[in-house]
This record gives sequence, structure tokens and C-alpha cells, in this order.
Amino acid sequence: MMTTQILVIAAFVILFSTGLVLIRAFAGPTVFDRILAVNLIGTKTVIFLTLLGTIGGRSGYLDIALLYALLNYIGTIAILKLVQYRRLN
Repeated sequence: MMTTQILVIAAFVILFSTGLVLIRAFAGPTVFDRILAVNLIGTKTVIFLTLLGTIGGRSGYLDIALLYALLNYIGTIAILKLVQYRRLN
């Protein structure tokens, strides 16, 4: 029971820190700061989904978190390549 409460508190801390990173995404002085903030939001989403699956006892959330982590990685690489070279190929 105590472990569930700790996980719920951790989930709220992750949501709060995601809000702070969202502020950084809008206020970032450079495009790379904004890309880093969006990547961090994606990483925090993966952690939140993992916590949610652990709290609820559902392993399906872990599969979704893994898929979202892969999409976050590929998307970040594609955006950085687009910013650097102005093309994706």
C-alpha cells in the first residue's frame, strides 16, 4: 500500500516537472533548446506511462511506453536532421 502512494507521488512530481519543461519549450531562446525540451517531455511521458502501468498493474502500458520511446527517438533525430541540413534525405 505504501509503495502505491509513493508511485502516485512520483507521478505527480513528473507531471509538475513536465509543466516546467513545457514553459522552457515556449521560452527557449534557440531552436535546439526547444527541441531538447520537447524530447524531455517525451521522455517524461514514457516514465509516466511506466508508472501508470505499475500503479494499475497493467503491462500493456509498458508496451505503449516502449513504442512511444522509439517514436520519440526517431522523431528527435528527424527534427534535428531537418534543422541542420534543411532536408530529411
